[in-house]
Amino acid sequence: MYKILVKEDLVPNIHLFKIEAPNVAKKAQAGQFVVIRIDERGERIPLTVADWDEKEGSVTIVVMEVGTTTCRLALLQAGDYIADFVGPLGLPTHIDNFGTVVCVAGGVGVAPIMTIARAVRREGNRVISILGARNKDLVFWEDELRSVSDQLIVTTDDGSYGRKGVVTEPLKELLESGGKVDRVIAIGPSIMMKYCSLTTRPFGVKTIVSLNPIMVDGTGMCGCCRVSVNGVTRFVCVDGPDFDGHQVDWDLLFARQCIYLDEEKSSLEQW
Repeated sequence: MYKILVKEDLVPNIHLFKIEAPNVAKKAQAGQFVVIRIDERGERIPLTVADWDEKEGSVTIVVMEVGTTTCRLALLQAGDYIADFVGPLGLPTHIDNFGTVVCVAGGVGVAPIMTIARAVRREGNRVISILGARNKDLVFWEDELRSVSDQLIVTTDDGSYGRKGVVTEPLKELLESGGKVDRVIAIGPSIMMKYCSLTTRPFGVKTIVSLNPIMVDGTGMCGCCRVSVNGVTRFVCVDGPDFDGHQVDWDLLFARQCIYLDEEKSSLEQW
């Protein structure tokens, strides 16, 4: 059993949990994830590591209420326990001194982008971060992301905060400005990551995305998380979650993500 040390409500329907998991904290790296299960009857879901503290023995995850499991998790409080907390899983994000790195975070994607932006800046990169949300009420960790960035641009779809528009607009402006961009790292909804990849493709800037398909065991055995990258079948849990966004078959990913929508809706309604 894994104890919840801290529970914090960040914005409506998005929550932070700090979990006591010393063995995971010892080995966690930016870009990796964990698979959790609330109790013995619960389903297994993957969640990206948002932070960790090896001395404290804690791992932080940020959870958005979407389906039955995440809504159940949102009801737990500090002092409660969850049954399983397996990780760190997946390959860590490749960190090097690239030059100028643009980190694009959509919605809850700011949580995993934080650790990556921090790591690439420590390597001496110039970090430009773009933080996007649907509206002002859903913007969180702005100050935290700014603290690990040389420049931060905030966008909201409705213009209620920052500049009005989607994240691909300032991304394209940066690419067109003549300043050299050596790498783009985009994390958020799949549709956002697809269009970030389409935006950078004409400029030839390598774009890394963190894929989020359906996943069960997290060890490559079940095959649920398979995706097509450059025409080759890959398993996100062991080959990723990071991939070259220019090589991902996005249409196949979208189709696979929708396989159980009816069952997920029915489960949430019954719960």
